[in-house]
Amino acid sequence: MGGQRWVCLMGREQKSSEALALAAASKLEVSMPAVVEVEIGSTARLECNFYIPGNGSYTYINWFYIDHRNNRLRLCHITGSEILEENTDYKGRLSVGEDKALSISRVTVLDTRTFVCQVGAGSHGEGENHTELHVYKVPEAPEITANSAGISVQSSDIPQIAQCVSRNSFPHPNITWHKNGEKLQPEEKKVKIPTTLTRESSGLYTVSSTLFAHVTREDRNSLFYCIVHYWLRGQSHAVESQRVNVTVFYPAEHVKLQVMPSSALVKEGDDIRLVCEADGNPAPVFSFYKRELEDNWQDLSSLADTTSGVLDLRGVNKSSSGLYKCQTLDLDDMRQMEKDVELVVNYIEGVHVKMEPSSPLQEGDSVRLSCDAYSPVALDYQWRDEKGRKVAEGNQLFLSNLTFETSSNFSCKVIAPSVPGLEQSKQVAVAVQGKPRIVAISSPLYVRQDEVVNLTCKAIAFPRPSVHWNVNGTAHEYIENQHIASNLTVRVNHDLLRAGAMCRVSNALGVSEKHIQLLDQKTPESKGVIIVAIIVCILVVAVLGSVIYFLHKKGKISCGRAGKQDITKPEARKDKIVVEVKSDKLSEEAGLLQGANGEKRSAADQSEKYIDLRN
Repeated sequence: MGGQRWVCLMGREQKSSEALALAAASKLEVSMPAVVEVEIGSTARLECNFYIPGNGSYTYINWFYIDHRNNRLRLCHITGSEILEENTDYKGRLSVGEDKALSISRVTVLDTRTFVCQVGAGSHGEGENHTELHVYKVPEAPEITANSAGISVQSSDIPQIAQCVSRNSFPHPNITWHKNGEKLQPEEKKVKIPTTLTRESSGLYTVSSTLFAHVTREDRNSLFYCIVHYWLRGQSHAVESQRVNVTVFYPAEHVKLQVMPSSALVKEGDDIRLVCEADGNPAPVFSFYKRELEDNWQDLSSLADTTSGVLDLRGVNKSSSGLYKCQTLDLDDMRQMEKDVELVVNYIEGVHVKMEPSSPLQEGDSVRLSCDAYSPVALDYQWRDEKGRKVAEGNQLFLSNLTFETSSNFSCKVIAPSVPGLEQSKQVAVAVQGKPRIVAISSPLYVRQDEVVNLTCKAIAFPRPSVHWNVNGTAHEYIENQHIASNLTVRVNHDLLRAGAMCRVSNALGVSEKHIQLLDQKTPESKGVIIVAIIVCILVVAVLGSVIYFLHKKGKISCGRAGKQDITKPEARKDKIVVEVKSDKLSEEAGLLQGANGEKRSAADQSEKYIDLRN
């Protein structure tokens, strides 16, 4: 029975629903969207859709709005093709489309109301529906302003961090605060976030939110920002501000004092900077001190920049070494901190060179040079000549078989390999003494009578010698390395050509002389003439032989042994030619040949010469 009753009940419910559907289908229906959202300043379109049974037509359509007192005020009345607009605040901003939709232009915040569409259809009665018109204005990008004065971590009151402002929005948005990506929430005695809402004359809202919070020294790198949240078409939207950092004041916890550059590499003459750093903000006041004898401290603050913590020491020396101290004073809590550092200035001192033997040196002697110096670091020694060339390593240099030419200035260069750039040099003169030695003269010298010539004499010696000539003239002297040279300008005369000139070089240890021979240029000219004559004679003989040979080949000459041609002998052939050449100057040629070849020939050999041209 219970199951049947349930079936019966279900049948009744189904019949009831069908009856209601039939009743609705025979009734006038008006449908409208529940909510229409539109941006301020644009045009809102409110649709009114209706159904009249039997495809009937409407008799009239009325549009109303509900004011803040909940009164219904008609906007317009529509009958057929006629539209009657009422005298309301909307006059001039309304229009009706062919589908009877109502359009409102230039919407403002005051248009946030309920609008009603009423449709009359004669015998089918009257129907209506309504739409909520929502207007909105997207807020402008938020403006954030950080506290520019700075915030102390020791502040007893909750300090202001920043302020965030969102302008010209509708409806009003919400503002949240964030630090380093994390949302901040109000917390008693730690975080406060008061908000101010202002409605402008335009009906738009300005929202201002201020963040108050305590900070720590870690917040010196924190970034604060705000986010404006608003709703649009049923969805949440957000606009983020710029991220700002605030100046945080905190006392120093650590102090560091260092030498720039590294103290292990400091050498005499360097410019050194002591840099004192504290991790507080603002930086404390710095003072510098150097420990003296009996643990007394010398105040160097007058030489330092007490605000930046820098002490410059220029051209340090051995006495600059010692213990330096930096002291800081925090002006907020008057707390002092200090740090010290040891400055070691590397140096070389007492460089000296010893020469053994120390007595004056003569040519052929030997000498030993020893170099010594003191430094707190290991040293190397080098020897260099006066041109800067390295000649030896080690602290000793041995020179043997000394000459004037080896006299020089040697330098001992002392180097500290562990301290780049630390070096000193000491110079010593190795002077070889002796009487002068003439090393060059202009002899022999070929001259002509009455010719002006230069006579040269070059010598070497120590002490420096003087040069004298035994003839009169104009002398010019010049020094080159260890050498002294003298040029004497004279005119050649008969006596000078016969006797020559004498160069005399002397110093306190002795005298050297050398003779310059002058030769008349006529003698070499006569010898040259004889040699040229011999060469010319040889060339003449060679040319003559060539001519005779040429004529013989042409058949134009045939000679007998006695210089006569015999044409009666039949066995003689024309191509068998013997030429006899006799010299008319036997004695002259003999002399020339003897002088040229250095050998004597017999008279028979010199009287005739035969050239056989037959073959």
